[in-house]
Amino acid sequence: MPVLDWIGKKAVVNHHREVPYRLVHCDGELSAGDPDAGNLLVQGDNLGALKALLPYYAGKVKCIYIDPPYNTGNEGWVYNDNVNSPEIKAWLEKTVGKEGEDLSRHDKWLCMMYPRLRLLREFLREDGAIFVSIDDDENHRLRVLLDEIFGSQNFIASLIWQKKYAPAGDAKYFSDDHDYVLVYGKHKSRWVPNKLARTEEQNARYSNPDNDPRGPWKADNYASNKNNTERPNGWYPVLNPNSGEEVWPSSTAVWRYPKSTFDNHVAENRIWWGVTGNNRVPAFKRFLSEVGGIVPRTVMLHGDVGHTQFAKRQILEIFHGQDEIFATPKPSTLIQRLLEIGSNPDDLILDSFAGSGTTGHAVLDLNKQDGGNRKFILVEMDQKIAPDVTAERLKRVIHGYDKGGDPDKPVEGLGGGFRYCRLGVPLFNEFGDIDAEVNFPDLAAHVFFAETGAPIPQKANTNSPFLGTHQDKAVYLLFSQAMQGFAREADGNVLTPQVLADLPAPPEGFDGKRIVYAEGCTVSEDTLKEANISFKQIPYQIEGGA
Repeated sequence: MPVLDWIGKKAVVNHHREVPYRLVHCDGELSAGDPDAGNLLVQGDNLGALKALLPYYAGKVKCIYIDPPYNTGNEGWVYNDNVNSPEIKAWLEKTVGKEGEDLSRHDKWLCMMYPRLRLLREFLREDGAIFVSIDDDENHRLRVLLDEIFGSQNFIASLIWQKKYAPAGDAKYFSDDHDYVLVYGKHKSRWVPNKLARTEEQNARYSNPDNDPRGPWKADNYASNKNNTERPNGWYPVLNPNSGEEVWPSSTAVWRYPKSTFDNHVAENRIWWGVTGNNRVPAFKRFLSEVGGIVPRTVMLHGDVGHTQFAKRQILEIFHGQDEIFATPKPSTLIQRLLEIGSNPDDLILDSFAGSGTTGHAVLDLNKQDGGNRKFILVEMDQKIAPDVTAERLKRVIHGYDKGGDPDKPVEGLGGGFRYCRLGVPLFNEFGDIDAEVNFPDLAAHVFFAETGAPIPQKANTNSPFLGTHQDKAVYLLFSQAMQGFAREADGNVLTPQVLADLPAPPEGFDGKRIVYAEGCTVSEDTLKEANISFKQIPYQIEGGA
């Protein structure tokens, strides 16, 4: 398989593993609506935020949508990885120019994208998919990058979004009328797109001129453009029962179905010869009740999903006509369409380049329309955009707002809510010890994920040392925040014979190994072996520490 190389690639291939796990702190003042709705907006660098959220959400996200910087040379994107290597340092010293032939900016963009995409893949469910917006500047490089990370065999489609409703008359070469959305599955064979709801216009094409009790239907062509060599069982005459005429397909076609199927269609009253009964060829009656939804198409027209001007007008109306709230928003109707295709009513959606919050808006709107309970996780790094634009937009669409500031044009709130969070300190300090701010739930989530590769189960008793089971492992944690770094039996952070005897039993039927993390252990190796327990010392044997 072809691979993509660039300056700095060697330093970022495994960089996602070196990113420290951090704490996440929620801010009630910037949160809005129902705090228990399950939605998050995290302000902070998305690489750090993704690593911080991984222990909780790995393998749980059905649909990822991201709209990363397009790297046109005209925008000042700020997602830079200050990787500690001579190669990257030399690369960072270069000035990233705006000229198309200055390839240093492409190196920089690829270094930014690679570790983030590596982490994003770990969030996806086995039947999940990622949708990535991009334009011609990086489309071809992004495609090869996604092939490398997700596997070329998991490429699903390259969608085209018609982003403009009118051509740009001042274009030097061609009017730039479209963007792309690249779609990859975690495992293509397990991802099934949803069909789209039928529109009234589409349903209007069905009628019932013969009052068939099965309801409205549409006449479909009974002939195929195959010839009688390619499909010999479709080459036969049929009888028009009204005229008695024997009818053959044209010389360059055959019937779509073999003779036996045609006979069944006649018996089922599915053959239509027109209102007068004397049409030249038969048609097949396809009933509206049988067709279901519409298969999604790779071309998304602005009349169906919105365009850039609609997106700008939408955000200006939400913010009461303030100037230049966000330079390049996407229409929420575009994201809604992608969510209709790639998610179901109870699924989790992730957007790690949240920008103005369009994805969160789309999730809330779609839930309002179909009664769903989709949840979102948004990440926005800009310290001003996150509270002033992303959070504020979500707050207004949750509670409702006056369209364009006009109290006579109120827009009803969509309901729901979200928690506003910020990244805190790393779990492990510079010396490899657990940071003093880390509490039991923080460490429990990390320990369980580091040991099993799965997010921690929801715990009914957060004070219990038993964290949960995954496959053949039952994980326990003995940890005292006040006495971390000191193995003292009185503080409950040491595995003693009595603590061992009091450990909660795993669920009935579990016959795997018990893994106990603690600051110390006074139980003999023989006893541990007899109890099928593996002891791991805090912090030295916690994966992901310094």
